[in-house]
Amino acid sequence: MVTVDKCMGLYFNSGFKCFEFSLNSEIFIDKSEVISLLNRIINTSQCFICITRPRRFGKSFTAEMLSAYYSKGVDSSFLFDNLKIAKSDSYKNHLNKYNTIFIDVQQFLSNADKDVSKMLSNLESEIKNELRALYPEQEIAEERKLNQILSDIYSRETEALGKSNGFVFIIDEWDCIMREKQTDADGIKLYLDYLRALFKDRSYVSLAYMTGILPIKKYGTHSALNMFREFSMTEPGEYAPFVGFTEEDVRELCSQFNADFYSMKKWYDGYIFDDDLHLYNPNSVVESLLRKKFLSYWSQTETFESLSRYIDLNMSGLRDDIVSLIAGNEIAVNSATFHNDMTTFNNKDDVLTLLIHLGYLAINPESNLKGVDNDKIFAVHIPNDEIRKEFKNITKDNQNYPGIYALIDQSLDLLENIWSMNNEKVAQAFDLAHQDHTSILKYNDENSLSCVISLSLYLGTVDTYTVHRELPAGKGFADMVYLPKAGIDKPALLVELKYDKTAETAIDQIKKKNYGRIFRDYTGDILLVGINYDKDTKEHQCKIERMQKL
Repeated sequence: MVTVDKCMGLYFNSGFKCFEFSLNSEIFIDKSEVISLLNRIINTSQCFICITRPRRFGKSFTAEMLSAYYSKGVDSSFLFDNLKIAKSDSYKNHLNKYNTIFIDVQQFLSNADKDVSKMLSNLESEIKNELRALYPEQEIAEERKLNQILSDIYSRETEALGKSNGFVFIIDEWDCIMREKQTDADGIKLYLDYLRALFKDRSYVSLAYMTGILPIKKYGTHSALNMFREFSMTEPGEYAPFVGFTEEDVRELCSQFNADFYSMKKWYDGYIFDDDLHLYNPNSVVESLLRKKFLSYWSQTETFESLSRYIDLNMSGLRDDIVSLIAGNEIAVNSATFHNDMTTFNNKDDVLTLLIHLGYLAINPESNLKGVDNDKIFAVHIPNDEIRKEFKNITKDNQNYPGIYALIDQSLDLLENIWSMNNEKVAQAFDLAHQDHTSILKYNDENSLSCVISLSLYLGTVDTYTVHRELPAGKGFADMVYLPKAGIDKPALLVELKYDKTAETAIDQIKKKNYGRIFRDYTGDILLVGINYDKDTKEHQCKIERMQKL
């Protein structure tokens, strides 16, 4: 039997209806074990948690679940008794035991016509009205601040009962002020000061759980709300599996809906955390299963338009890094100076760090990229086909990225010429690519050459090959290795690059350093592709040979 009493309100003990709707959905993944983590820290000095993830990653779902679990005034056990949390020893200890305040900051900001001061005034007024109904014996003057009123209530309950469970705060979309009022420095400061006054050193706080896209704003090197422990895309910690779909979740869903897991992985995987944990965007997975189509559902989020704005910023080296990412490469990004906002950019790394938090770039913790420490310096890449398509849409007609995708569209012909071992046509294709894109692709070493080769082969290899760069092989590292995907009857490619030498030198290096050893268990055909760029003639040379297996 479901019981409800007068404690319920819109913001105060808002109940379980939103979570019940999610639970009744055709696709539901049980993430309730996160509650056991929070129960460990409730009523401790570690009770301030901020979880940030990109749009549509399941943050609001988790917030609604927590509200349903902790809120007084209802019996929500019928929703949780069959979920994973019910097996936890702490399950009954905290179920429906706390006065819970749920604040959707996005909703309050919209209702206040985007005025931060008005929003905070409305928020105080609405919650005070609900407190008056809940505590009719308590004098709640309009001029007194919410933090003062909550302190009074907590003190009186503690004095009368000998103890008080305090309040649970759940704040969804906490950072929408920073995203929607980017240039309103006074409004942002007013908002952060309000949150600090509400939470800092307040004994009435049993748990404060915030969700958003951006980590907490920094002033200098210090967090504006330093009582919070943060778990973000760069530091997900133990909360990583609980916001987003894991690979195990997606495998089970693909089996249930008879969907191809490998296509799902290609489209929506790529967010990799420690211990080989892969996360998928839940919204995209759900939409693809219900619509029975693998498409990009990312452009339906509010952050879509921001991608174009940020990759166009005039930051030294930013355009080169974006081109390298589009080519399928990884780059190193130093996140140390990012101020956790959308306006303070001192260098290209700050812009690229923002794109990590927005979900347009993903970290590869297993990368061997030079300089990466997985603390502040990360190896990042474009995570999957869905995001790659958004980059394509944004850069297609962008004057700062002229003709990149015209180059990519030529890659299918280029691949055919490689397979037919037409050295001359392959070299001419690279010549044309370099001539058309000298404004963004300036050669000065083999790394620069690698970028145009990667771009030129990019589209033609996406569905055909798995690409490995700097792969350990024999007595060195092979520049690029293209292995056919399952079911593809095409030759493997071993590509070696040279700058201002000869294509023959590239082929000789493959043979002398025994790079072909990496194919010792491979049974298909293999082509060796040597490419050189002559800096004097400004032309490419190509030599393609069929590898002779012993």
